[in-house]
Amino acid sequence: MSLTDAEREETLRCSAKGCGAVAEHALLWNNPKLHTTGRRKVWLACDDHREHLSRFLGDRSFLHDVVGVDELDETHG
Repeated sequence: MSLTDAEREETLRCSAKGCGAVAEHALLWNNPKLHTTGRRKVWLACDDHREHLSRFLGDRSFLHDVVGVDELDETHG
């Protein structure tokens, strides 16, 4: 996904409740009770919330990978 800085700032916002900062990271996850094995949901995170959101998903064994938002493409989500 190749976005201009303006597009990125406008569309890629942190998923942490009440944050809204520009996202730098994409957390790829799924809940195996609800999603097929290959399905990946995406939460976005700013630098400040990456660890918190990763821990939340990891504690539930939902987290599969963390990548930069620039590494996302149309196959994620």
